[in-house]
Amino acid sequence: MREGHQGTGPGAITPDGCAVELYTRLPVGVEPDIVAAAVPEGARILELGSGVGRMTHPLLERGFGVTAVDESAEMLERVRGARTICSPIEDLDLGERFDAVMLASFLVHAGDVEVRRGLLRTCARHVAEDGCVLIQREGADYHTNLPRERVDPSGFTIRILSADPVGDGVNSVRAEYEFPDAVWTQTFPGPATDQGAVRGGTGGGGTRGGPVSHRRRDVGAGRARAAGVAARAAPAAPAEAAEAEGSGGMVRR
Repeated sequence: MREGHQGTGPGAITPDGCAVELYTRLPVGVEPDIVAAAVPEGARILELGSGVGRMTHPLLERGFGVTAVDESAEMLERVRGARTICSPIEDLDLGERFDAVMLASFLVHAGDVEVRRGLLRTCARHVAEDGCVLIQREGADYHTNLPRERVDPSGFTIRILSADPVGDGVNSVRAEYEFPDAVWTQTFPGPATDQGAVRGGTGGGGTRGGPVSHRRRDVGAGRARAAGVAARAAPAAPAEAAEAEGSGGMVRR
């Protein structure tokens, strides 16, 4: 188990505290539509932190070529139709470039700044010169106004129970997922502020020899809730980020 991470509930638990069975139950949402609108038709996509394929499978159905990466072999066993690679994201180096690189599930909010830098370096290593990087970020209120909950139309409840400071600008966040027949919890560290995630992760790291800069892009209120952030890399600005902040959605994979 990664330091500061914990998970409880039925079935296998991954190194970051995610429950495999839980993520097989979660609905797809609108994220695949957002990705499809942001990348060229038939693009080769590197999906970092694919989990059980919640977004992988809809993207394959839309005709994209997907390479799914996760550090959990148990998660990847549920992925069908995609090339799968079992590896920590921050250590990944395939020697390949992709039309799009996805870092979703709020993974950029890792509690360890060196891990955050490693995640962004992996994105930069694998994106084509004219490609894009899509990063999902938490909303500005993710660590405040707690506890809170959201009841999904499919019949389960997601709760963010607490976000307790543990030092160095990091909170320990506890989430609960309640279904009629099972309950799962996940505890994970993350930066206390949204700005601390990406800006803290870029300091000293850089991408393709340059720093990460930011500009804001509005992709629509409804889509922003699910998308979090879209970051585009172009030849003139190798890791320019176009941000569209949302409420966080409360689902981590």
